[in-house]
Amino acid sequence: MARGRGAAVRRSATAHANGGEPTVVFFDDMRLVRDLLGDFDANLAVLEDRLGIEAVVNGNAVSLRGPEASCATAKSVLEQLYGRLAHGEIIGVGEVVGAIRHARAAEPTEGGAEIELPEAQQIRTRKRLITARTPAQSAYLAALKRNDLVFATGPAGTGKTYLAVAFAAACLESGQCDRLILSRPAVEAGERLGFLPGDMREKVDPYLRPLYDALYDVLAPERVERGLATGVIEIAPLAFMRGRTLSHAMIILDEAQNCTSVQMKMFLTRLGEQSKMIVTGDPTQVDLPPGKDSGLLEAIDILKGIDDIDHIAFTRADVVRRELVGKIVDAYESAPLKGGRND
Repeated sequence: MARGRGAAVRRSATAHANGGEPTVVFFDDMRLVRDLLGDFDANLAVLEDRLGIEAVVNGNAVSLRGPEASCATAKSVLEQLYGRLAHGEIIGVGEVVGAIRHARAAEPTEGGAEIELPEAQQIRTRKRLITARTPAQSAYLAALKRNDLVFATGPAGTGKTYLAVAFAAACLESGQCDRLILSRPAVEAGERLGFLPGDMREKVDPYLRPLYDALYDVLAPERVERGLATGVIEIAPLAFMRGRTLSHAMIILDEAQNCTSVQMKMFLTRLGEQSKMIVTGDPTQVDLPPGKDSGLLEAIDILKGIDDIDHIAFTRADVVRRELVGKIVDAYESAPLKGGRND
């Protein structure tokens, strides 16, 4: 596939105009270097734009010019991504942005102290390898490995649900659990859906579709279908959890901001032996009827400080969907909708 060598020449001319000794990164495998740069040098362009540097490619070497700290960060990012390519991972713009976010979070503070951060956490299923794209996502995955109950709150697009499903799917494939149970409150998000035809599964599936989407993305379709048919994978509305004890399972409650206090207590007390529970939600997008309060933040506050329970709070800085989505969200937030809230 064609690559943007003309762009590299333009970067070279600008870099030499800046003067100073460049930071040079050497790589052994030219095939991996091509993948590292990306089609039309797209990955390298992201590195330049995000870090304010200029990069010049000469064979298997990349010369970096710009602020010393930024060049050091760029060097670290390139070396990390090259190592991931060497282990068979596919690298795209999203992976580059994620590596930059992790590297920047570890940069020295104003007092000169460098923050110690682990490398980006990963989840591997038979279908794909998922790498955390922000430090908060890495903290989330580390918390899931360490604790039996994890709350994850924050805006849409931060990977709360997707990473929870990917982690649970990996546990199922590796034999760490016997079942995968995914649940959501069946609450309409500002719409009146009216009568829904079909059997019970067909009636509730529209509410649970995001969970199906995540499952099919991390597991082979035949694995998902077989799991649903045998009950190894169960996707059900929150109301179906009452009266059950869920043992030897990975249990996910999504859109938990739409649980009442009573529903939240009911769900949390379903946790059985050898099980882990993940509760995700965005407290700013509550779709409960007027007069009913969300039980999500209340539960987090009540359970604070208990061993084996953790809470990861994502922010807008952790949104990992494509940048155009982020711009759309910012535009709506800066121009509040008439007669309603921004969701």
